[in-house]
Amino acid sequence: MKFSVLHRTKYTYATPVKESFNEVRLEPVTNEHQTVEAFVLKVLPPPRLRHYVDFYLNRAHHFEIPEPHTSLTIESQFRVSTNSSNHLEPEARPFPRARIGECSRIERCFDFLQPSPYVEVEAAVWRQAVDATEGQTDTWQAAQALMRYVHTGFSYTPQLTTVRTRASDVLADRRGVCQDFAHVLLALCRSIQIPALYVSGYLHTPDANASHAWIEVFIPGIGWRALDPTHGRQPDQNYVKLAVGRDYSDAAPTRGHYKGVTERTMEVTVRIEEA
Repeated sequence: MKFSVLHRTKYTYATPVKESFNEVRLEPVTNEHQTVEAFVLKVLPPPRLRHYVDFYLNRAHHFEIPEPHTSLTIESQFRVSTNSSNHLEPEARPFPRARIGECSRIERCFDFLQPSPYVEVEAAVWRQAVDATEGQTDTWQAAQALMRYVHTGFSYTPQLTTVRTRASDVLADRRGVCQDFAHVLLALCRSIQIPALYVSGYLHTPDANASHAWIEVFIPGIGWRALDPTHGRQPDQNYVKLAVGRDYSDAAPTRGHYKGVTERTMEVTVRIEEA
């Protein structure tokens, strides 16, 4: 699939603010699942843009706006080609669960086995994960069982949570949105020693286009494979991967701070069109 994607975020402040420092992760990665053909980032008021590759190999941009301003617009546009080559057969049994502890000795897995700002790995989480994977002797099968547990046991409820909601809160209430379900699945996987990372990106469907979140689990001998607990499936060519990290805090599309009033409005527009 070929997509043209626009992501615009506009902040409007009640009174002028200043010394705005921002970091964005809006440039998607090129990998075996997708190829980025063009990318443009625009910011108003226009600053000097700098970019770098962060610890998790995301493309990050940062900028400063020291002068007073009453609005800030951040807009990314890009073209991308996607495929579903990263799929693993649902019935595959590539690695025994009894040996999953070996991942703790793999450097690239270490961060994704630990607690993180929005993902707790506690005894109560472990208990649910053990119950949900009872009888599963393969790592991939256990990960899919956990995905189904979240997909069938939690209710999609918009505007109930925020970007700062923690996995433990969602586990208790069993309601949330895609970001929350990704955090819960991360907690469940990590609690039984399956390395799992957070993915931010986009999902194109006939009915809607939106920012989305899912996870990837590490299967020794296979690599990272994606699971979407919101829809209970493996992501396909309709998904666009933007950034990864331990949780949302590492992969947020935009974040920053400024001096001035807290009263503000935010408008987000996401448009995905087949090219």
